[in-house]
Amino acid sequence: MKTLRLHPHDNLLVALDALPKGLELDKGLRACTDIPKMHKVASKGIAAGEQILKYGQVIGQATQSIAAGEHIHTHNCAMGNFERDFAFCSQTRPTQFVPPAAKRQFQGYHRPSGKVGTRNFIALVTTVNCSATAARHIAEQARIGQLLDGFDNIDGIVPLVHSSGCGMNPNSRGGHILARTLAGYAVHPNFGGVITLGLGCEAMQLTELMRNYGLVESEFFRAYNIQDVDGTAKAIDHGLGIIREMLPRVNAVKRQAADASHLTLAVQCGGSDAFSGITANPSLGKAADTLVAQGGTVIYSETPEIYGAEHLLTQRAETPESAQAIVDLISWWENYTLMNGVELNNNPSPGNKAGGLTTILEKSLGAMAKAGSTNLRAVYQYAEQVKEKGMVFMDSPGFDPVSVTGQVASGANVVCFTTGRGSAFGHKPVPSLKLASNTALYERMTGDIDINCGKAIEGGSLEASGEEIFDTILRVASGERTKSELLGYGDNEFTPWPMGAVV
Repeated sequence: MKTLRLHPHDNLLVALDALPKGLELDKGLRACTDIPKMHKVASKGIAAGEQILKYGQVIGQATQSIAAGEHIHTHNCAMGNFERDFAFCSQTRPTQFVPPAAKRQFQGYHRPSGKVGTRNFIALVTTVNCSATAARHIAEQARIGQLLDGFDNIDGIVPLVHSSGCGMNPNSRGGHILARTLAGYAVHPNFGGVITLGLGCEAMQLTELMRNYGLVESEFFRAYNIQDVDGTAKAIDHGLGIIREMLPRVNAVKRQAADASHLTLAVQCGGSDAFSGITANPSLGKAADTLVAQGGTVIYSETPEIYGAEHLLTQRAETPESAQAIVDLISWWENYTLMNGVELNNNPSPGNKAGGLTTILEKSLGAMAKAGSTNLRAVYQYAEQVKEKGMVFMDSPGFDPVSVTGQVASGANVVCFTTGRGSAFGHKPVPSLKLASNTALYERMTGDIDINCGKAIEGGSLEASGEEIFDTILRVASGERTKSELLGYGDNEFTPWPMGAVV
């Protein structure tokens, strides 16, 4: 098989390998130009201005006449305008849950909050950039001093540092985003102990953060300001002393059985190619559906990368309010990007385009597959705590570190990250599984990629890939290390969404 037709209504084929000019693709159809692997070839003549269809959906308009067998890409296809059929709640359907006795299990860390962690870290959460150096020094001196020796049940000490917290209005949208993010990490079940560290005079006041989000000091949560303990050197010593006190208590928490309903999965894609929407994303969607059937939660995000496919979510929304929230988010993003001199169609990136993606519509339709097929239960703001089970949407930029930071703050305890071009990513304290869209990438980056979803179109199936992903999620949630964890990724990816004027 040289090409793939994804939907009967499509007027294009996808090249499964590089196709030389003159190659017969189908009866009466030959490639009239060289077609790169993963790129699109017209299956019939397309007139200038005519809509170009992939997945049975509009991905753009022909900017010139395109002959049958011709390469379709940025030189002859642009986004254009088209009507979406939002059809609020028209495609919802009952979720088929597995009976309690059939629920799959993993081994996790049960917390007093009722949540279950997949890792057992100690966090150093900074309220402001000014306390970042002290937090890094505490973690580094703990490493040099081998404080974790003998505490084998603790995965590490994570300094969560950022570049904000002052020169801002804490009551602005950006201020609320940062506060929600910090509070979300402070109560995350993958942390057995948390130290929150401020300077003392910053806009993001530690005492207000604790009061507004119900954070109370305990044997597992401590907070202090550098200015209140007589400077940086003493603040570092103070932090090390707290860690020494916490270590035996944090280490004493052991993994115990928990059913899969305690898993909250963040789904992400980065460095996508044209196969991402054919193999890796729909495979992940199958695993997402399985988790929802088990009573678990799936957080879908990256609002700019649903642009052009948002109607597929509004149709699956359980309530008109959730559907309208999606429409409102897209409207906000259109205004926000315009205000900052950017168009939403500036995405795809150069790497995406080299991998065969032409417009944001095409990329969004492929990205949508990783959310599976279940109902949209609710829509959340960035870093807002997720309360519903099932598939939910969280507003975020498409930039992966920022988006995952919000998903983790919202409660995700596992991340699945699909990629077609290759991704180097991890996110402490949450394990991140990376899924390749094609076998060539998997073979090139075996040390980085956990699962090869390219097999789905090489004699395998999306169902088999989805089962492999779900089984791996359970093993990883139980303590098996992902490739990114083995490589040490995750210390630098904490990136709260920066928004608003810096003054």
